[in-house]
Amino acid sequence: MATVQTAKKMMLGREIEHMLSEAGKTPSELAAILSTSRSRVQQILDGKASLSIGDLERLANQLGFTDPGYHETLFELRKDSHKRGYWNTGYRRAYSEELRVRVDIESHADRIREWEVEIPPGLTQPPRFVRALYAGVPESSGLTLEDRIEARTARQAIFDKPNPPVAHFVMSESCLRRVWRDEETKIDLLKHMIALSQRENIFMQVLPFDQPVGRRVAIGNRFTLLRLPTAGVAGPLELAYTEGPEEFRYLDDKKALDAYDSAWTRLTSAALGFEETRRFLRAMIAESGETSH
Repeated sequence: MATVQTAKKMMLGREIEHMLSEAGKTPSELAAILSTSRSRVQQILDGKASLSIGDLERLANQLGFTDPGYHETLFELRKDSHKRGYWNTGYRRAYSEELRVRVDIESHADRIREWEVEIPPGLTQPPRFVRALYAGVPESSGLTLEDRIEARTARQAIFDKPNPPVAHFVMSESCLRRVWRDEETKIDLLKHMIALSQRENIFMQVLPFDQPVGRRVAIGNRFTLLRLPTAGVAGPLELAYTEGPEEFRYLDDKKALDAYDSAWTRLTSAALGFEETRRFLRAMIAESGETSH
């Protein structure tokens, strides 16, 4: 049976990994406790496989975590952990399996940091820009252009929920200069970004073409850093998301996270400040003879 990765499974996997570490046990010993294979244990830790309530309680007890209150926290993480919403109807069919995981994680995250090189972050794209981006893409399985537009923009609903995530976007000037369809579409994007940047939980920085950068500034590879809070004792789940041709990866090991965090620090230091970025966006609009609000 195909495994389904979800945000809540990933958070529970982190909690189990923490219990293992505190108890001085290995994944192989966890496999013995659960009478299962080493490969299934790795799926559990990666958030791709589920545990029954009985197995979860037995595991916690055998690892020395016997507090009933903590058990309730584990059970709450497990509750509905297999669900990510309904993906086979309407616009949601436009989400690939990899993007379904990303959307699910975004809905649980309290902090999102994203660096983009060529195309503006999906969470910042207005409908008109999305329409231009997907124009010419043939319909498949009844999936229309309107479905694709709604799927892309529906992700941005996380900014309107109670306690929305703090989002910080840094992007190359190329994301803004590239013309999709027409100049009016670009202007609409720039105005939308200015509006977003004025929200108290959204921060934007642009790295201009003429801004000097050091050799150690990782300007070539796009990546996203996500943090998911949890009520457990392991602390928040932190992930680095990278994407390439037919490759989507979520990294949570400390060495990789430290490397991406360092890259993020260098990028934010090299990019324009928040108010400078708004002035830059307004100047781009003025270049086209438009005015910003």
